[in-house]
Amino acid sequence: MKKFRIGAMPSPISDSVKQRLSEVETATVGHIRQWGFMDPEIQALRHTRRVVGVAVTLALPAQDSTLLHHTLGLLRPGHIVVIDRLGDRKHACWGGGVTNAAHASGATAAIVDGMCTDPLEIAELQFPVWCRGITPITTRIYDLGGMLNMPVSCGGAVVNPGDIILADENGVLVLSPDEVDEVAEYALAKQQRGMENVRRIHEGTRLGDLSGATKFVKRDAID
Repeated sequence: MKKFRIGAMPSPISDSVKQRLSEVETATVGHIRQWGFMDPEIQALRHTRRVVGVAVTLALPAQDSTLLHHTLGLLRPGHIVVIDRLGDRKHACWGGGVTNAAHASGATAAIVDGMCTDPLEIAELQFPVWCRGITPITTRIYDLGGMLNMPVSCGGAVVNPGDIILADENGVLVLSPDEVDEVAEYALAKQQRGMENVRRIHEGTRLGDLSGATKFVKRDAID
């Protein structure tokens, strides 16, 4: 039985999809949609960037990073590495050396359902990473196996190779390519309405009147 399962590398994100989602905030989508979001413990590592890209999926077992090192040589601009650590919360598969390699490839970002190391070096390279936290204990080249570009679970969300990743200071959202237009249209319209509401609040309108909350309270309040 082979230790490594390898799928085809997805094409990098198209300019049209990137443009559609570049102004979308994950929190806007979270007003209406409950699925596709990763566990909120997966947080941006010392940055406030927003990125859009295509998922290159990895499943890495325990303390082994053999397949990750191989994958770094396959990355292209527009790829976002999404790593299922298969439950490991002790070993950091992502650190300064890996970041240098990913940065040199032109990859967009990395999402790790687990730990990272070398946060200062990663920040200096300005390569955006999302992860669960920091640890000094790292992975090694142990040749244990793994999966590349197969469906994985990252932060409780199913991620398929070629899915669209939208990540920002609020979290990480996974979209199938056929959802992009609908999500972008909804989110951009809502964000525009939000800007208008902010303007009205600064002009003296009360938030409860804008949202309709005050109407409900007045209707059912006990004097």
